[in-house]
Formats: sequence, structure tokens, C-alpha cells
Amino acid sequence: MARRCELTGKDVLTGNNVSHAHNRTRRRFLPNLCNVSLMSETLGRPVRLRICASALRTVEHRGGIDRFLAKAKAADLSLRARRLKRQIEKSQVSAS
Repeated sequence: MARRCELTGKDVLTGNNVSHAHNRTRRRFLPNLCNVSLMSETLGRPVRLRICASALRTVEHRGGIDRFLAKAKAADLSLRARRLKRQIEKSQVSAS
């Protein structure tokens, strides 16, 4: 399973551990991923995603997963999130 946020695309970064003697060894900076279940108002069901904590705050700030995906660029989203975005758009069009 990839260590990548499904909504923002935040991924693993690499860098150095630097000791007091300035010895450098490679290390990885992992994103703070959480398994969450977000309620989609349009679909009327919860959606399970693996997203980083900062994305979760952004989703809450924008007013839910439906509004977040409406503004999100498809290039940043995972395949599952792109499919979810299309489902929500279809559901909103048919409801109108």
C-alpha cells in the first residue's frame, strides 16, 4: 500500500539524519496518514479514505468531502478519489 494521501497527493519525503558529529545518514519523512470515514451528503453514505491529517482539516474547513472534491484538481487525487468525484458530480446532476 502506497504511503500517499488520496486527496492531496502528499507523499514520502527523504532527507538526512544529522548527528552531533555531522555524520549524515538517509532517512524518510512519512506523511501523517489516517484511515477515516467521511460522510458524503450527496451520495448519502460514508466513504472510507486514507488521508493525511492536514487534508482532513482542509475537508472540514471547506464543509465536507463533497465540496472538497468539487474544488480539487483531478491530477492531485488518487484513482479512488477521482471515481468518487465523478459519482458525486453525476449524483448532483441527476438530483437537479
